[in-house]
Amino acid sequence: MARRITLDFLKTESASGLILAAAAAVAIVMANSPWARLYFGFISAPFTIQVGAFHETRTALDWVKQGLMAIFFFVVGLEIKYEILRGELANPRRLALPLLAALGGMAAPALIYLAVNGGAGGAPSGWPTPIATDIAFALAALAIAGPRLPPTLRVFLLTLAIVDDLGAVAVIGMVFSHGVKLAAAGGALVSLALMALVSRWRNAPYLFYALAFILVWAFTLKSGISTSVAGVAAAMTVPIEPRKPHRPGVLEDFMEGLHPYVAFLILPLFAFCAAGFSLRGVALSGLLGPVSLGVALGLFLGKALGVFGAAASLIGLKLGRRPTGATWVELFGVSLLCGVGFTMSLFVGALAFPDGPLAGQVRLGVLGGSLLSSAVGAAVLSWAQGRRRS
Repeated sequence: MARRITLDFLKTESASGLILAAAAAVAIVMANSPWARLYFGFISAPFTIQVGAFHETRTALDWVKQGLMAIFFFVVGLEIKYEILRGELANPRRLALPLLAALGGMAAPALIYLAVNGGAGGAPSGWPTPIATDIAFALAALAIAGPRLPPTLRVFLLTLAIVDDLGAVAVIGMVFSHGVKLAAAGGALVSLALMALVSRWRNAPYLFYALAFILVWAFTLKSGISTSVAGVAAAMTVPIEPRKPHRPGVLEDFMEGLHPYVAFLILPLFAFCAAGFSLRGVALSGLLGPVSLGVALGLFLGKALGVFGAAASLIGLKLGRRPTGATWVELFGVSLLCGVGFTMSLFVGALAFPDGPLAGQVRLGVLGGSLLSSAVGAAVLSWAQGRRRS
């Protein structure tokens, strides 16, 4: 059953990956064209949501990132829980591999960035910029480049990227955050407990899960914590057991029901809103600046070396197992795709350098490192897939 569901996901993402890439390309073109004012006017337009005591005004871009993408992380969390209980990650050594490889994938980029920016003229405070992986774009690149590769590679990338992004969220909270609102965070925990209680009701209406999830999300949003945490945490409360014998469980129903909407609506909208950034005023000479080089090398070299090096070490020490059916070359190709930082790295980089020439260097570095990682990673995976056919 686990293999069937994963294959269905891959089939959907192979198609949606092209839409995702097209949406990102359109956003970048519009952001650097005569239609730039129209594009930035749309993503920065304020929208207010008010339901009872809940009142929040944010831009369209913020609502997509903190609102709709919470559903994406909910679905991702459901798939990881399924794999831990019934699939590839049920083996502790296969679960340990992406978890610890993610740590290597955060440490190596940060160290490379600091090495480049440690001298005169460097800006060491930007070290968190290359540590995160853009889950949506990395998964899309894998789906496009290697649709016939073992589905276990996707599970590996998915789990690693989640740990990676949660680590980035923790770093943001420690380095850039101005504090968490404890009352709202407590409300999120209470709502999460309520969702767990609903899961113990064998025939609970799905509407109850939806209402409890909205409560968890709303309190998390108010607390200042990334709603990606809310999505993954809420997914962990959903039961996997079927309501009736020989029928899909609640978790599987949510996975299969929500995934098409995530793949064909939420992710393309996210790509369109988040991928567009202006290169006006950014001097090409900045490509050789320490911040730009540190970010680009951190993403392209640091991610690949950190993820693959940690994974190879664990496998060599018999503490982890290679994803089922995957070769070393394929594992290296996926490690390269972890360097697709894109929107997440741009977000962290904007926190480190809000404006000025260093902000331009961040954009060039993220764009260069992400494009290199996706192109080389896709080439390696395509070659590996070709070898399987021959």
